[in-house]
Amino acid sequence: MTESRRAILLAVMLGGMGTLHFLVPKPFDRLIPRQLPGNARTWTYASGVGELGTALLVAVPRTRRLGGLLAALLFVAVFPGNVKMALDAKTPSARVAAYGRLPFQWPLVKWALRVRDRAN
Repeated sequence: MTESRRAILLAVMLGGMGTLHFLVPKPFDRLIPRQLPGNARTWTYASGVGELGTALLVAVPRTRRLGGLLAALLFVAVFPGNVKMALDAKTPSARVAAYGRLPFQWPLVKWALRVRDRAN
């Protein structure tokens, strides 16, 4: 796969997830740690905007380097929410799924940094 395709795939993934924050926000609300000030829905929408903006930066070759860095930082920033989801899981299957997805956050960080490093 070419580097440009890897970047576009990352942008599509970020854009899709960002869009879901607005279309079906309730599951994302549950990921917001209670320690954050304010309303969970506000954080859900803000993170959706962040994902959509990052997707746009990654999609445009001229801003891809910055977008890749911001995507990596975004993936690190949402990790506590993924941990919260695992800790809050109520059923064994939900717990397995939530804990099972935690290690996949780090390949996403690596992917985003590769996009950044290989940007023109």
